[in-house]
Amino acid sequence: MTFYDGIYPFYPLQRTSFIFSGSLLTVILVFLVLSASFLLILPGIRGKSRFFWLLRVIISLFIGVVIVALNFTADWAQASLKANTTYKSFSSAVVNADVGLHVGLYGINITLKGNPVNQLNETIDYNEVFRWTGQLDEQYEDALERGLPNPILYIAEKFTRNSPCGLIYQYKYSGRYASATLWTAFCCWLTANILFSMPVILYAGYMMLATAAFIFFSMASFSTIFNLPQCTFTIGDAAFETTYSHSFWLALATGVLCVLIGALVVLLDLLVPERIREVFSVGGDDDDDDHNLPHGYFNSNFLEGVTIEGALRKGVPVAPLNVTHLVVRV
Repeated sequence: MTFYDGIYPFYPLQRTSFIFSGSLLTVILVFLVLSASFLLILPGIRGKSRFFWLLRVIISLFIGVVIVALNFTADWAQASLKANTTYKSFSSAVVNADVGLHVGLYGINITLKGNPVNQLNETIDYNEVFRWTGQLDEQYEDALERGLPNPILYIAEKFTRNSPCGLIYQYKYSGRYASATLWTAFCCWLTANILFSMPVILYAGYMMLATAAFIFFSMASFSTIFNLPQCTFTIGDAAFETTYSHSFWLALATGVLCVLIGALVVLLDLLVPERIREVFSVGGDDDDDDHNLPHGYFNSNFLEGVTIEGALRKGVPVAPLNVTHLVVRV
């Protein structure tokens, strides 16, 4: 021990562990504001359509926030174990800790939490982020300089370019393609919401099916990380391999929901098109439909002094007129 207050020699003071993704928090807050805005106008909707409108907005915003948030979550795949392991370099001290690996589309999170948290006169609670956007080798070198615990350095080293496992190529490019297809699914979702407010409900259903298709494409892209032989992580006397996690199954559930909505809309549009347009409060432009217009009678006194012969001399075409049954739009 040295004057660094219990931290091993040559290592700077500990950083505060990563708690929550700022990008993910921003996405959630934006969609919460949108939800609150729609709820404010809910009292202005009359009749039974209020409940359907509320349900439609909630489901649509849920699909949208899930598609965007999945790009920033760090648990598409994960693995964890509990082991007795050496803590830091140049020391034989052993700690009992939970070690976790969380894989997202933009990088990995490596966690280390002691059992108990306070051991060796310090708090063992780490959550380190390594992103694909930069050079992961440089991030690994920075982690070495900061003196991170051995389990974190061991797992991070598996994702460097010089590692024989080659995990960087499996996970990085699979994540990129999965993210690209998710953003395409988000564009399809936006288009579907626009079409739902127009008298083209059938095409809105098709776009919901397209949204589901691109979500499934993103899952298929990410699943390619398991096509090659998995690299086993051995820490202490225990080992683990990554498996699908919460974000992957959430993407699957959202894709199935989009399929159900799209298929239901397409089916109802084919069977009862007028009814579904009434439910969505949309309709075609029909200027010749007078059954909803109030009727009135034309005052024949306005025609006094007007003769058909005079109109014909002026070159004005005159159609037969039945004054008694003339309908006037008001």
